[in-house]
Amino acid sequence: MEATIKVNAAMAKELGLTEEEFERIKTLLGRTPNVTELGVFSAMWSEHCSYKNSRKLFKLFPTKGPQVVVGAGEENCGIVDIGDGLGVAFKIESHNHPSAVEPFEASATGIGGCLRDIFTTGARPIAVLGSLRFGSLDKEKVKFLFKEVIRGLAHYANTAEVNAVGGETYFDESYEGNPLVNAFVVGIVKKDKIIKGAASGVGNPVYYIGGDTGRDGVGGASFASKEITEESTTDTSSVAIGDAELGKRLREACLELIEKDLVIGMQDMGAAGLTCSSCETATRSGTGIEIDVSLVPQREKKMTPYEILLSESQERMLAILKNGKESEAFEVLKKWKINAVKIGKVTGDKMMRVKEKGVVVCEVPAEALTKEAPLYDRETKEPAYLKETRKLDLASIKMPDDLSSVLLKLLDSPTIGSKEAQYKQFTSIDKKTVIQGAGSDAAVIRVPGTKKALAISVDCNGRHCYLNPHDGAMIAVAEAARNIVCSGGRPLAITDGLNFGSPMKPENYWQFTKCIEGLAHACSVLETPVISGNASFYNENPKGAVDPTPIVGMVGLIEDASKFVTQDFKNENDVIFLLGKPSDEMAGSEYLYIVHREKKGNPTIDIELEKRLQKACLEAITSGIISSAHDCSEGGLTVALAESCVTNAKRLTGATINIDTQSMRLDGMLFGEAPSRIIVSLDKKNSENLKAICEKANVPYLELGRVGGENLLIKDKNKTIIDVPVKKLSNTWRNAIPSRVK
Repeated sequence: MEATIKVNAAMAKELGLTEEEFERIKTLLGRTPNVTELGVFSAMWSEHCSYKNSRKLFKLFPTKGPQVVVGAGEENCGIVDIGDGLGVAFKIESHNHPSAVEPFEASATGIGGCLRDIFTTGARPIAVLGSLRFGSLDKEKVKFLFKEVIRGLAHYANTAEVNAVGGETYFDESYEGNPLVNAFVVGIVKKDKIIKGAASGVGNPVYYIGGDTGRDGVGGASFASKEITEESTTDTSSVAIGDAELGKRLREACLELIEKDLVIGMQDMGAAGLTCSSCETATRSGTGIEIDVSLVPQREKKMTPYEILLSESQERMLAILKNGKESEAFEVLKKWKINAVKIGKVTGDKMMRVKEKGVVVCEVPAEALTKEAPLYDRETKEPAYLKETRKLDLASIKMPDDLSSVLLKLLDSPTIGSKEAQYKQFTSIDKKTVIQGAGSDAAVIRVPGTKKALAISVDCNGRHCYLNPHDGAMIAVAEAARNIVCSGGRPLAITDGLNFGSPMKPENYWQFTKCIEGLAHACSVLETPVISGNASFYNENPKGAVDPTPIVGMVGLIEDASKFVTQDFKNENDVIFLLGKPSDEMAGSEYLYIVHREKKGNPTIDIELEKRLQKACLEAITSGIISSAHDCSEGGLTVALAESCVTNAKRLTGATINIDTQSMRLDGMLFGEAPSRIIVSLDKKNSENLKAICEKANVPYLELGRVGGENLLIKDKNKTIIDVPVKKLSNTWRNAIPSRVK
């Protein structure tokens, strides 16, 4: 039936291809494609698969470094060296559009797909973090999305038995109707066991491994490459359905196949399913691939080649097994109850050839789908709103009468408030491996068989990027690295999750361009190359685009796991220092947004100061003199102090702080969110050592006060300005979300 369908420019447009792209396809093929071939091109040339509106800018990223084993664009995830013959594989992946439609299923499959990208390299996943964005929790629809996304993430993580160790969640009206759901997965791999996603060796057998193929997710890549409309929020056919139990068995089977050296190449059937895995593995090895879709296990009747090729059914892998090793591979797969079927072979003609019962239904040069995908330079235009948002008139911002109430109001903000209640839904935690899970600046995961640990963080403040895309993106990199450093880790590299509106709108593409430039500059200065990532455009609802949200996932190395540090105050009478410059900068702060309903200012960062600050803090921690370290971010200095008092529910402790505003504005100094600031606590006898480290690194510092008591007491020139019992701080912070989401 598909062979009789007439293919033309109108059909191509329906599938998301432009008239120019349709003509280019005809030129590449030397003929008009049939409907199956057109569908294959529409998926592979979608933004979701080809990055056609973003790839040119990715050349700005620093991607090399002595620690980089597998860099950006080489495979489905990047890998860095941590010594001892081990590498760390990590990747961030979005599932935004599907999560607006089927939040439970989509968030679950978002984790599943990212996990498969990790273990196909031979890496065992050891941690997953979520980076989430929603509208206001005052809206019933947002409450539903929030609860279902958390439920979906927890269901998959718990069933798959992978540690959920942290993340971040923001709430802002710009994400209304278009939540952002990004999963960040980290795994550990033996460097000599790394497997590439390549179809090498002409004549080698190509196997389909995993669950059966259904019609779920057909067109998912194209669905993720256009804006959400009122109608598309009900398009459940574009959402794939996961099976976490099968996913766990598939993981164990694949890891055993790799460990026993039975695999040449392997790739997850993610976006664009069998199409993407086939043409990409062939392209990477410079070979061709031939498959017969009639051999593909199908769970629905009368599926067409088009549907089989573009299905995004979950828990499926394409594997090139070693010739002569099939029987050993089958034993492994049988042990884990995983189905495997030979569906084709590697060829030498660089074609992606698809048959149905021996009859060719699709024959396309593999590189036409990958390397020949169009790359665009889009028009940019500075958004008009910036002229208004940068006019932050501080004279019109009334100084609050009760600063204690302001602190409590900020701790009650869902963005700042504790996410403990949500993390309690994630029950599969290996306590031997997870040294520090959610609840500090970074998660800390032991590296088995060594004394080392990994520090893992994910960060981005979309409001800062809305107000200043370039510096906002730099601040995201800096905060991720600062969180790593505050735990005692040395930052290694990043993965980025780029969430933006339509690239076809010049204002959106200007934001995107500036964010890329900011990420690139910060990563260059901090020596944290970009080794993997994901771009998600068209994050818009009928009211407009989301705030530009370039999420940064970062991994760092702690050489001695026993020396990791957390953010909570620990010892009575420890002295508290601020590392970095005191500041009253309020641009883009939660304080302005929550208390004054202002989304204004121009957030900036001195990235060279940031580098010196991190160097000094890390030296202090590794020297063993620091009891706690916590960066100042959302809510500023005072919220950071409060969090240090209450993070450990078993050991609430107060603090007495003395500040001197001098010429600075008091509310800005207390609640502003200027970057490059860290609060540390330590034994008084070590104060001079800390000062010497800071002076050597040319980093400002300020002694703030002491740990102890039952209240957080802050004085300005000995006048009490904030005085709140830590129990009240703790209750407010811990109930910020539960009080809104029953």
